[in-house]
Amino acid sequence: MTSLRWGLIGAGDIARKRVAPALRDLPKCDLVSVSRSRSDLVESFANEFGARKWFTDWRHQISDDEIDAVYIATPVYLHAEQTIAVAEAGKHVLCEKPMALSVKECDEMIAACQANNVKLGIAYYRRFYPALIRTKEIIAFGEVGKVSVAQINAFEFFDPPADDSRRWLLDKEKSGGGPLMDFGCHRIEVLINLFGPIARVEGLTSNSTFGREVEDTAATVFRFENGCIATITVTHASCEPLDSLEIFGTRGSIHIPALNNGEMSVVSDGTIRSERHPPAANLHGPLIDEFTDAVLNDREPAITGDIGRQVNAAIEQVYDPRCLRH
Repeated sequence: MTSLRWGLIGAGDIARKRVAPALRDLPKCDLVSVSRSRSDLVESFANEFGARKWFTDWRHQISDDEIDAVYIATPVYLHAEQTIAVAEAGKHVLCEKPMALSVKECDEMIAACQANNVKLGIAYYRRFYPALIRTKEIIAFGEVGKVSVAQINAFEFFDPPADDSRRWLLDKEKSGGGPLMDFGCHRIEVLINLFGPIARVEGLTSNSTFGREVEDTAATVFRFENGCIATITVTHASCEPLDSLEIFGTRGSIHIPALNNGEMSVVSDGTIRSERHPPAANLHGPLIDEFTDAVLNDREPAITGDIGRQVNAAIEQVYDPRCLRH
């Protein structure tokens, strides 16, 4: 096998902007089919991105022998059902983040993929940001010494009208939660990648501005097994957007004011330098390329179902105080 034949379930905003273009353009990918429930839109989407087939029912799509793998780009509440069905159909699965609504669903997804001998990846694409790869190198080289503190802030203003296509993110049964679940999950994966296993999680959520069933603001504190303490603060209620990462150690610090930009400054033993490591033009491209390579070479992908489960477990401990903390 020299290329991977893909089916895409879901044709929303992210699929249109990033996933479908990557599946179409990457040299080892072949976008065979797409599915979405709206028959008036699925054909035009397929034609736009060169998919040879389209379906209004994803269940029919995954039975097609012409596809080897499926990218699941649907709302969170569908991830477990669709992943399990795709695995049982013998196809590899790359699933959008967050992995599922609960750790229980994550376990069921992992078990189904293992039982059917298919790969499972979760779409935490920030793992492949050059700035974060460089940050991990700097930490490993000891340039900032032993890391003691890391801080992440992710702010945006999000109050969609009732007819907005992303309004489902405010429906707890479909999304699982507010900004902590939606984009805070990305930042948790970043911290796990940089600092390893989480030892303890504490957090607070609030509806500081909006009266909705999911939080509009959350702050979470993590202690990692290596002793590092990290915080993530997320909100849907800030007029000023922010997506920053700061890391402080015994010899220096790393400052990334905007993760999607890639500019960073490094302080080490009193000296300061600037570096720039911009991400790929299509943020999903490196993620999909790496997963494709994992399938073609029969190895585990970089971001496994276990990593997705770790992220969900951390979020679950914040949302549900009955969860046991380590």
